Amino acid sequence: MALFGALLLALLAGAHAELPGCKIRVTSKALDLVKQEGLRFLEQELETITIPDLRGREGHFYYNISEVKVTELQLTSSELHFQPGQELVLQISNASLGLRFRRQLLYWFFYDGGYINASAEGVSIRTALELSGDPTGRIKVSNVSCQASVSRMHAAFGGTFKKVYEFLSTFITSGMRFLLNQQICPVLYHAGMVLLNSLLDTVPVRSSVDDLVGIDYSLLKDPVASTSNLDMDFRGAFFPLAERNWSLPNRAVEPQLQEEERMVYVAFSEFFFDSAMESYFRAGALQLSLVGDKVPHDLDMLLRATYFGSIVLLSPAVIDSPLKLELRVLAPPRCTIKPSGTTVSVTASVTIALVPSDQPEVQLSSMTMDARLNAKMALRGKALRTQLDLRRFRIYSNQSALESLALIPLQAPLKTMLQIGVMPMLNERMWRGVQIPLPEGINFVREVVTNHAGFLTIGADLHFAKGLREVIEKNRPASRDPLASSAPPPSTTAA
Repeated sequence: MALFGALLLALLAGAHAELPGCKIRVTSKALDLVKQEGLRFLEQELETITIPDLRGREGHFYYNISEVKVTELQLTSSELHFQPGQELVLQISNASLGLRFRRQLLYWFFYDGGYINASAEGVSIRTALELSGDPTGRIKVSNVSCQASVSRMHAAFGGTFKKVYEFLSTFITSGMRFLLNQQICPVLYHAGMVLLNSLLDTVPVRSSVDDLVGIDYSLLKDPVASTSNLDMDFRGAFFPLAERNWSLPNRAVEPQLQEEERMVYVAFSEFFFDSAMESYFRAGALQLSLVGDKVPHDLDMLLRATYFGSIVLLSPAVIDSPLKLELRVLAPPRCTIKPSGTTVSVTASVTIALVPSDQPEVQLSSMTMDARLNAKMALRGKALRTQLDLRRFRIYSNQSALESLALIPLQAPLKTMLQIGVMPMLNERMWRGVQIPLPEGINFVREVVTNHAGFLTIGADLHFAKGLREVIEKNRPASRDPLASSAPPPSTTAA
């Protein structure tokens, strides 16, 4: 009975779970590119390590080591990989750090000072970033674990007191190695929890697409990592800016991601596009009115000839009035995605009227238009763009079949008017695109679109249009002190 209850609760939870309209998969093939940028960033962060002055006395000798700076990071072996769960792990083995510091030695009345180069050998670092969604639906680094160790230190002392320094080197290098061990993990913790999160803050969550519509890319659950990829589920829903709390129920097929050949894959369900079109419909954007000179001349003449019988019965003051052609979408368009292609179905009213000045307009006819458009999706940079092409077009009268027959001569001219006058305006707006949830400075390249039943996927590679350091510096929090953020957990540094 308890087992039946648990199964029932699991089924109910699954039934009420919100389906994603957009999914993103980052594969292990992207990690080599990410590692290159990440190691450059890591080297620059390690250069910010501040090591306290090292002072001591041995017999009659007083020494002081100060102004210790990390100058370079040399890597022998490094690996970046996904760890099942929610983690991204960076492993560095047998690396070396170049150091430069100031030495001072006092023996009775004799003083020696200067700068010297040193190296930390056998540096091993293992740091894991745990990724999760915060309460606002934004992806975050929620925890950083770190282990770091330095096997040995070497300093090439010279000068008059070379033998003395060599005598003291055991004390000096052991102390520096201990201090360096203590500083690596706090720097990496700050880099993950503060700096990388400032980069993730550039990923759009709820943002405006234009003056009418916004898009919601909230994470629906924490990212899930396997050994070969990282999967993220986003709401992927548009909404009218005037109705920010409105949402369209998602009853579409859940997109599936199976491929792993490219660096990244993005999947969109029919819901993603349906919510966009319904949002524009609710915002009142899916209507067009052409009056007077805006109506193509040939179409104006044809319409006046078609409705000549109605026009001649009107007042002479109305006969020569400007013609008005109004298209108004009657219901939200719907998107259908099949392996053979993507189509958009639209039903609209077409109203033809005369618009005399200072008088009410005179309606000549009202008809219904059914249109089917082919849609081609493309990913440029990190913007999803759509191009529409009018394929099928039919007009008919709601009044009588006889009137529908009379409208046949208007079929071709109206279709031509849509193709020449309306579709370019629509495609210009659609080609602006909508941003995909990627951090600033990262773009898609070499994309390939594949249609499936109920959803489409786009496979692409990644390109850093900006360096990681450049983006982080632009969005860096005001505090630059690595210890100003919340302190890391108890050190796991190996001395």
